[in-house]
Amino acid sequence: MTDYEKKQQLRKYKMFATGLFVLMCVIFVLMTYFQKYHHFGGWVGYVRAFAEAGMVGALADWFAVTALFHHPLGLKIPHTNLIQNKKDQIGDNLGNFVVENFLAPQNIRPYILKLKVSHFVGDWLSKQRNQELLIKETANIVTDILQKLDDEAVVNFIAKKAKEMSEDLKINQIVGNGLDYILEKNDHQRLVTSLSRQIKDYVLNNQEMVRERVKKESFALIPKFVDDAIAEKITKGLSKYFEEVENNSEHSLRQEITKKLFDFSKELKENEQWESEFQNIKDSFLKEEKLQQYSKDIWNSIKKSLTKELSEENSALKNYIAKNLAELSQNLQTDEKLQYKIDHWIRVTAYKYILKNTHQFGDLISSTVGNWQGKELSNKLELEVGKDLQFIRVNGTLVGGLVGLVIYTVAHFI
Repeated sequence: MTDYEKKQQLRKYKMFATGLFVLMCVIFVLMTYFQKYHHFGGWVGYVRAFAEAGMVGALADWFAVTALFHHPLGLKIPHTNLIQNKKDQIGDNLGNFVVENFLAPQNIRPYILKLKVSHFVGDWLSKQRNQELLIKETANIVTDILQKLDDEAVVNFIAKKAKEMSEDLKINQIVGNGLDYILEKNDHQRLVTSLSRQIKDYVLNNQEMVRERVKKESFALIPKFVDDAIAEKITKGLSKYFEEVENNSEHSLRQEITKKLFDFSKELKENEQWESEFQNIKDSFLKEEKLQQYSKDIWNSIKKSLTKELSEENSALKNYIAKNLAELSQNLQTDEKLQYKIDHWIRVTAYKYILKNTHQFGDLISSTVGNWQGKELSNKLELEVGKDLQFIRVNGTLVGGLVGLVIYTVAHFI
């Protein structure tokens, strides 16, 4: 209902209550006249008593109702125009009333426990148009943010953070720990196996080269067949040895290589010379101008890729998001454990937040009412409750009349 309609309604009921008062006045005047100049019987006195008491009741309740919102007849009588004069106190009391009676823990807890956000979100996300709307709006927001970001500021930020992270970065420790990790998982054995096989194949495929080398290093007096025999022995020995290494996971050469690698890893981490060498390498790669260039390339690549993915209708990123939204929707609708976790977290958070900020709700109500103009507040309240208060005037008129009639009747018979 609009304010205009409320005003019309209030005016209507005011006229009704006032009309009833005027009716009592007319009846009282007529009954007084009839009682003085005509003799219509004893009933005139009863009607006159009813009308007289009705006038008194009507006037009393009119004064009481009017005194809430205005000065009756414009007279500044004490304890009238109460709403306007007491608006600050009303605001404080209203705020305290709401906090103490509506935001008390025992009152809000039942409503908090009924919160089931996960199922609602899951149901909303299950609809294709909602998924598309969410993805579209998210893409628009992210794209807008990307376009508005200061590229130079972002590049400087990335470079600064990279510099800060690299200052305490000890490359020798990282390399040493990485090597330890590989050795502990025994992953280096695959490399040993591969190298053994390649060396074996190399020896077998280059037997002629071995013969030539043996012949070259041999004495002139030694016959050729002796050199060939020696070359064949070397070739077969080496190939067989590396074949054993290839096929035997517990070969002594493997164990020796592992031991040497562990020693090297320890040396990498503890030897200051290695630390200095890696520091020089790091410094040469992470000079300020290079960091700036790296950061610029990284940011340009990220921005370009994101912009492209977000602008294309069926990009890989959008398809990935859509797939995960569908899975999330399904889980939110069927996974009771997930539903409980989400709803429980929301309930606890909402409950704590409301209890923590209840005083702010009271302050908001108090300050809002306090900031209203007194006349404005008075008019607002009169529009809301004035219609019902007019029935107090009507009831006062009728009840007053009945009380007056009872008193007159009792006094008459006494």
